[in-house]
Amino acid sequence: MSDSDPKPPSRFRRALGAVGRAAMLPVRGASYVVRVGQAHQHFFLPVLNGALGDQLATRFDPRAIQMSFRRGGQDVAVADLHLIEPHQKTVVYIHGLMGDELIWQTSFQDPAGSRRYGPRLAEETHSRGLYLRFNSGLHLSENGRELNRLLTELVNTWPDAIGELVLVGHSMGGLIIRSAGYYGSELKVKSEELRVVSDESATTSDQNQLLTLNSQLSTNNSPWLAHLRSIFLIGTPNDGSWLEQNSHFTARLLERINLFPTRFLSKALNQRSNGIKDLRYSILVDEDWQNAHANDLTPPRTPVPPLPGVKYHILMGSWLRATRPSALREYFGDGLVGHGSARGHATFGDEAALPAGASVRTAVFNQQHHGGLLTHPEVFQYLKQWA
Repeated sequence: MSDSDPKPPSRFRRALGAVGRAAMLPVRGASYVVRVGQAHQHFFLPVLNGALGDQLATRFDPRAIQMSFRRGGQDVAVADLHLIEPHQKTVVYIHGLMGDELIWQTSFQDPAGSRRYGPRLAEETHSRGLYLRFNSGLHLSENGRELNRLLTELVNTWPDAIGELVLVGHSMGGLIIRSAGYYGSELKVKSEELRVVSDESATTSDQNQLLTLNSQLSTNNSPWLAHLRSIFLIGTPNDGSWLEQNSHFTARLLERINLFPTRFLSKALNQRSNGIKDLRYSILVDEDWQNAHANDLTPPRTPVPPLPGVKYHILMGSWLRATRPSALREYFGDGLVGHGSARGHATFGDEAALPAGASVRTAVFNQQHHGGLLTHPEVFQYLKQWA
């Protein structure tokens, strides 16, 4: 070592430096938490709605989110979307529980300047991206009916702008899409039945009922179904969430023990929102949660079949590392949604029973958790190829 080389720091100085760095860790950690909090403060309202949104809506609380298209962090009325490009493929993104539209666009944790699926897909496929925000604490069927209404308004307001329609839903968002399809197709069936029944052959009671139905159908005839080509269900619990099933069982068990502490805990558990409770077996129809047996361990569940002529894509993550399939890997799936539920055996399991023109394609992404499906490069490439 030459005379010009600096002397290495002494043990005392090295120890002092280590103590100083250790002392600064809480400060740096607090600074990081503050930065994350500031970057994600827009999530406070969606999280609040996911947990208590049904109660907020019942009280007409201004914090209750109304389903709407979003741009620049603001609600945008359908008439103000200004869709200029004619007959353009339109991709509508629907977030999951406690999320908002930004999960499709950007994140504090993403590298600077990076973009998520929405903007990238619009640019690379020359499609139009529309983003939705909704109150995820409401019943799935309530949001499904409202999505059906909003998509109907979109197509009726901009008939020349909407070409093929593609719906992309993450987690609960996929269930909202399926519920909207159910209510849209139900109105279509009722419309066809209305044409069959003549006013001359109907009784006075039937005529009054038909007039009411006709009034409803005149504004809610679900024209968006004619544009719908593909549905992407990303991490969607089509047959229910094992996590909510366990929560429901625990609450019922505590209630049955019937001691003051267990009754208190059961009551606290049951304060979770209707949207969360519906995830137990993915209840997509009003009549099911209104049923007197809705709280049973095996509640009634109306089948919601695939829509005719629509290509379904089921994208699911596999969180646990495993060299071969296992029961544990199947059960936990992406950490929140099991593989069996994501596949939706009750809905999509029998290919022979699929309606005309419908198809189902399944893709598994290894070592991906529930949230990671929103940022995975292979998921984006899948969307780009099939959307």
